[in-house]
Parts: sequence; C-alpha cells; structure tokens
Amino acid sequence: MTHVYDRSSRGTCEPAMPPEEFIESAMRWHFSPATGSPFWLHKAQDFDFDPLSDVRTPRDLALFPDVADELRDVPVGDLVPRGYGADPEIYAVYDSGGTTGKPKRLVFMADWMNLLMEWSSRDLDIRGFRRGCHWLALVPSGPHLFGDFTAEMVRRRGGFRFTIDIDPRWVKECIRTGDRVATARYLEHLVGQTETVLRTQDISVLVVTPPLLERISRNGELVELINRKVEWIIWGGAHMGSDTRRVFRTELFPDVSFYGYYGSVTMLGTSIERAGLADDEPCVFDTFSPYIFLSVVDPDTRTAVAYGERGQVVMNHVSKSMLLPNNLERDLALRVRAPEGGLGDSVADIRPIPSLSGNPVIEGVY
Repeated sequence: MTHVYDRSSRGTCEPAMPPEEFIESAMRWHFSPATGSPFWLHKAQDFDFDPLSDVRTPRDLALFPDVADELRDVPVGDLVPRGYGADPEIYAVYDSGGTTGKPKRLVFMADWMNLLMEWSSRDLDIRGFRRGCHWLALVPSGPHLFGDFTAEMVRRRGGFRFTIDIDPRWVKECIRTGDRVATARYLEHLVGQTETVLRTQDISVLVVTPPLLERISRNGELVELINRKVEWIIWGGAHMGSDTRRVFRTELFPDVSFYGYYGSVTMLGTSIERAGLADDEPCVFDTFSPYIFLSVVDPDTRTAVAYGERGQVVMNHVSKSMLLPNNLERDLALRVRAPEGGLGDSVADIRPIPSLSGNPVIEGVY
C-alpha cells in the first residue's frame, strides 16, 4: 500500500484512486502476513468476517470491533506493519490526553507524519499564514502530539517557536479530586509565563487550548496585547462552543484571525476548521480524507443521523502506517456534508460526552 495524496485539490485531499480500490488496497496491506502488523494479524484470527474479501468500501469498516481501549496496554511495536521492514523509520510514540482514563498509545511513522504535515502546512498557505513568523505554543508537549505538531510546523515554515510547559494530566487530577485552588494556581502560573513571552517577543501566532484562552481573556491587558501583536490564534485540544467562539472572534479578539483543529492521537492527526465561516455559524471541521474520515451516528444503534442532527462521532484512520477503524470517539457533533470528493462526514459544534466506557470525561486544559 502506498500513501495517496492529490496535491491539486484545495478543499480536501482526494484519493488518487476510487474509495473502493483504496480500502481494498489497505486491507491487503494490513492483513497480509508479510505486511500487516502483529496486532491486526492476531486480531483477525477471531473475526467472524474476512477483511480481504468482506471489507471493500468505507462503509464496510463498521464490521471491525472498536479496539481503542486496547491501545492503553498494547506493546507499540505490535502496531507497526511488517511491510516497513526490519528497521522502520519511527517519528514518535504519542499518548492520548487521558480524558477517559489511562492514556492510549500509538506509533507515528515518519512517512505518515511527513504526509500529515505537508497537508496541514499547505492549508496554512492557502489561508494566508505568513512563513517565517514567530509562534508561541501554549499546548501540552511530552507524550502529547500537539506540542510536536506545532514544533514540526514551525521547523518547516521558518521562524522561532516559543513554548510554555503544560502538564494536562496534573490539571485533570486536580479537577477529578475537586482541588479548585490548585487548579486555579496552576492556570495562573501558565498565564503568567504566557504574558512574559508576549511582552518580550515578536509573536504572530498563538497556539492555545480553549480553556487556557478563556483564562487569558480575563486579563484585559493581555487581551489588548494579543490584539496588537498576534495575527492568528490556532486553537484545539478541547472543545469550543459556538457562543464562546463568537465572543472570542467578535468581542475579545476582533483583530485576530482564528483557526481551529479537531484531532486526537487515535485519529493520528487532525481535522481543520473550514474556511469562510461566519462568526455566528457553528465551527465546521473537514478531515484529511481519505486517510481520516468520520461519521456521526446514533450512539445506541450506530446508524448515521441525518445531516444537521447531533450524534456521536465515529473515527476511521486508514493509511499505510496504521489501521484504526470504527472508533467511537468521546464527542458529540452535528453531522455536516464533507467537501466534494471527501470520504465520510464533516462535523460541527463538537461537545464532549459526560462519560465513555464507564469513565467520566474530564477535559481540563486539554
């Protein structure tokens, strides 16, 4: 299987082959003994279907079990397809945020990370992001994807990247135990460091999670500073309601352009805020199709809801580097038609569900 990417497309990344051919190619790669990963080859022994003959369309991915919870304990080496050879080029191993309990853990292959970054950086060019400007990333690093994602973006596009060290798991623990004082002190600690960088450095892009942006917005002097210096606010890592988004864009930061990401480690990437949305419209996210595509379903029946209706998000990742189909995400969203040529659905007005797999959903700052 090869990564396919039509660089001529502006609104989406269309498969260079028909969807059915793309899915069949992926099944041959991931379920052939010479190329598949130990994880999926072992799982296939217990399937009541044959991926090589029964999975032929994107819709057929619903035959697969949701294995996301198993990613909390699987040795990551078992997730690497054998087709990469004896010395595969690994970019990194990343953890999920731990929102629903013990973190999940996934391998990012170097070729996949390169493809993801090409797509993401190209979209920034389309939107008019300047190259060579300086970024301040107020997002988690360490085992989390978001920090390295911004680091790689700046490395490719030029400029300096400034960072604030964030431990989102400590914030989640404080929230879980009801320690509001510790939570507030930690947020003040982060905001103070942010202000220092913004006052002393030439920052054009602020990358931040919505809860931290809300906390920053309580500081009038900091709000004025951001409006004066920052050109773009890139947000992600937690949900932002439609009303909050409107207030940020029109009242608090009217001189700054907003650009949202909706992604996760189990997505192995991100989806991107659709261009041209009005301030009072729900924020729509389009995926990196055909590798990442979503559906919005009734959580009880797993059947698709109507366009414009709310359901639970199901994520599919299908690439040479990883197969992760039929993953029921922790989010509710409105179902929106994808751009022409894109697989699956786009999503809007994303909100976390109260619990998943019996675990409470705690967002914290990430």
